[in-house]
Amino acid sequence: MDLIATLQIALRVLLRNKARSILTMLGIIIGVGAVIAMIGIGQGADQTVQKQIATLGSNMIFISSGSRRVGGLSVGYGGTKSLVESDVEAIARECPAVVAAAPGTQTSAQIVYEGDNWGTRIVGTTPEYFDIRTWDFQSGSSFTHDDVTTAANVAVIGETVRKNLFASVNPIGKKMRIGSLPFVVVGVLVAKGQSAALSEDQDDTIIAPLTTVQKKITGQPWLRFAMVSASSRANSYVAQQQIEALLRDRHRIRAGEPADFVVRNLADIADVASEASQVMTVLLGSIGGVSLFVGGLGIMNIMLVSVTERTREIGIRIAIGATEGDVKRQFLIEAVVISLFGGVIGILLGIGASFVISSTAGWPIAISTVAILVAALVSIAIGIFFGFYPAQKAARLDPIEALRYE
Repeated sequence: MDLIATLQIALRVLLRNKARSILTMLGIIIGVGAVIAMIGIGQGADQTVQKQIATLGSNMIFISSGSRRVGGLSVGYGGTKSLVESDVEAIARECPAVVAAAPGTQTSAQIVYEGDNWGTRIVGTTPEYFDIRTWDFQSGSSFTHDDVTTAANVAVIGETVRKNLFASVNPIGKKMRIGSLPFVVVGVLVAKGQSAALSEDQDDTIIAPLTTVQKKITGQPWLRFAMVSASSRANSYVAQQQIEALLRDRHRIRAGEPADFVVRNLADIADVASEASQVMTVLLGSIGGVSLFVGGLGIMNIMLVSVTERTREIGIRIAIGATEGDVKRQFLIEAVVISLFGGVIGILLGIGASFVISSTAGWPIAISTVAILVAALVSIAIGIFFGFYPAQKAARLDPIEALRYE
């Protein structure tokens, strides 16, 4: 018996019992649909988190001043004053895996423009900061290295500051006051939004030349942090090791002694977030996997019922020359057809459900082509696995007993 004839017989049998066939497919439909939708939700969440982390910078490594002890008490991170601008210059010069480095300090202040005021974060740094953080300008431009050298009173503002102070006017060229000092706005940054990694509004900031903030606002010659960009994500770990070794040497920290600085690799945060998302995706996919297993049992149950109902038919086929292989193939193909049709409908249902969830709940969804292909293959595999026993049972029927069956 050829494959096409076997398929035709399988389709006739399934169409003869439409309601039973549909109910049998239901477990596969629900299982495949749930797997597609759940994996889509999990991967969508992962992509969203990765994008949020990527807004922090390109292959970025964050260096901050470390902890120190005063009278037996640890003052926590940011308590040391040993991280200085020359350290950052040495990192850019002597660490081969580093492509850019920007020193930084930070404080907060009340900003005033005409009748409006706003409390925000003030960052002092160099022009490299914007390249490391891959932060574009919606208007204006960055301050220059000359502005850093001369400690000029110029500043770049984030979108949140612009909305709260310059909602109805173009801020470029306007003068605002930071404390008692006038600053000219030279640039407005493109909005980056809330940072999942740092739990802060990235746009609620004013960025000014490092020397201006150090000399005129904080009075602190040391650095609060430094941002470094590695040549690639893979090289960020090499760069981290090079930075740690260089700073320990420059700060004369012996082996085994705690460092007076902290080096954090953004790739570590991304990896942890990705692992958490993958665990969530597996857990969500497992829910659909249970439904697939139950659907497979349903196929086995119905195929066993079908074997019982068609015992006399099987006996006639064997009597007129059908082999055990022909009978087994017939029932296996029927099981696979049921499972495959259920899988196709489940894939369509899963894709539709994903878009409905995305539009109604606002959750990010990422439909995976791989997940769709795997779901189709799993559907076929379920049909073969759960259809094998009924097919084997049908093939081993005694033709004489089968012919006598009523």
